[in-house]
Amino acid sequence: MGYEVEKSDDQWRAQLSAAEYHVLRRGGTEQPFSHPYETDTTVGVYACRACGAELFASETKFDAQCGWPAFYSPLAGDRVEYIEDRSLGRVRTEVRCASCGSHLGHVFEGEGFDTPTDQRYCINGIALKFSQADDA
Repeated sequence: MGYEVEKSDDQWRAQLSAAEYHVLRRGGTEQPFSHPYETDTTVGVYACRACGAELFASETKFDAQCGWPAFYSPLAGDRVEYIEDRSLGRVRTEVRCASCGSHLGHVFEGEGFDTPTDQRYCINGIALKFSQADDA
């Protein structure tokens, strides 16, 4: 699949830290409870750390107590893409940035959270870059 932002593996390695590269470009996962975005309540927008595409609004973030930032919806449906993931011996839905194909995390449904969508976008904090709202 072609993406709006395409770079060689060497270019991604030069741009991203080793940990960012592992998560964003190799589909890794950061350690749970290791990123401050999980509990940060500052108002703003979360963008893809690799390409800067705006992905999630802080207003859709909630405390799922899962160890990673959780959102109930992306900014728009076309901001992310969904890939079937069977890597752990069960079916999950991987979430990637639609602009550059970087791995963000996974989305889960039907867990009973009191959110408008009953979805939990479980996103690696290291995959995101936060911009505080101007009026915050």
